Amino acid sequence: MARWNNFYLIHIEFLGFRYHGWQVQPGLKSVEGMMNKTFQFILKHENFKVLGCGRTDAKVSADDFALELFLNQEMDEANLLKELNSNLPFDIRAKSVEKIGSEFNIIQHSKIKEYHYHFSYGEKSHPFNAPFVINFGAHLNIELMQEAVKCFIGTHNFRRFACKPNENTSLEREILTATIEKNTRFTDNFTPENSYVFKVSSKGFLRYQVRLMMGALVKIGQEEWSITDLKNALINHQEEPMNYNAPSSGLNLHKVSF
Repeated sequence: MARWNNFYLIHIEFLGFRYHGWQVQPGLKSVEGMMNKTFQFILKHENFKVLGCGRTDAKVSADDFALELFLNQEMDEANLLKELNSNLPFDIRAKSVEKIGSEFNIIQHSKIKEYHYHFSYGEKSHPFNAPFVINFGAHLNIELMQEAVKCFIGTHNFRRFACKPNENTSLEREILTATIEKNTRFTDNFTPENSYVFKVSSKGFLRYQVRLMMGALVKIGQEEWSITDLKNALINHQEEPMNYNAPSSGLNLHKVSF
């Protein structure tokens, strides 16, 4: 096992629409795979390691994703940032490079993640919205959804909002903030007027958790579910998992804070 002498914390942003998530997977295009190729080109060798702050699903984008680069050689941070942005593809951009100590652990170090899920309702929207704003068709009761989203705040067992957890998975998660607000970010002339964003933050999320939470909120907005149904799903967590996983491209990792 290699012994690393230099460590760098790198923040990037990316459009996830053509990637199968962050993590390298055989035969699939991933953000991590593209970062590895770019580091190999810049460094002219493969004696390095990259470790991300977590996984993302296929087509999920990020305003802020953090990764750690392990090296035996020392790099100038400003030059590495410049080289990354000169060689990364058009849909990935490096935001910052910071040299850190060996004691830093990007997985175990305390962090808060904030996700945003942009969505709309009504008439089918312009195809240009596909990577960012998911259209859920018929009318949504936004006021009811805004009331329901408050149920998520606090510590709950999210077993019904997790995809195939194993027996060792900790299913309790504390939701720090959860709101539904009017979309003010995507305001092009092809973006639907009735567009909104679900914002949620926590120190940790389960696989598909945010998308399953969004799916439950959509059911409430379509008035197929009540707020009482949502509360019961958080209390009676031994029942069947949620069966509606909101499409991934509406999801964006907005901020990672250490």
